[in-house]
Amino acid sequence: MLRKPEGPGRAPEATDAPEAPDDGRPAGLLPACGRRLRRLGADAGAISLFVAIVATGFVSVIGVVVDAGGRLRAIENTDARAQEAARVAGQQLDEAGVLQGEGFKVQEEYAAQAANSYLGLYGLSGSAELTHDGTGVVVTVHTTYKPALLGLVPKNGWGITGRGSAILVHGVKKAENG
Repeated sequence: MLRKPEGPGRAPEATDAPEAPDDGRPAGLLPACGRRLRRLGADAGAISLFVAIVATGFVSVIGVVVDAGGRLRAIENTDARAQEAARVAGQQLDEAGVLQGEGFKVQEEYAAQAANSYLGLYGLSGSAELTHDGTGVVVTVHTTYKPALLGLVPKNGWGITGRGSAILVHGVKKAENG
């Protein structure tokens, strides 16, 4: 028959297992592990708070990017519409002046009507004025951009102004710049 070794170097038997503690921890965990687990429990929910704060920041940044991009697009469209309205207005020649030998000039009333008629197709309004002794037209358009995501912008949105110009050219034989 084999004898069991005795002393500090002997292997533990099944009957030598530690008893379960009274605080609900499973038997066999070292006391240091239990303290560490209890300490981690105190931080429960800290990541959720961090994620909520960071997500709010991300949504705010996305809102600024989307609305700033929308505003830039609206500025570009307003400038393009003003430029096209100036071209339309610039085609309204003072025919009587041309026939009487006064040169090529734009008829002011017709130019303003033509510009407003063109802008009306896009739900815009503006003003047209003559320049260069009646041989050029400048159209100014005012509109607003209402942001899609940001609530910090004034109730009426951002004001946008677009400008476009056109100059009468006739009988061009060489470039004016060179």
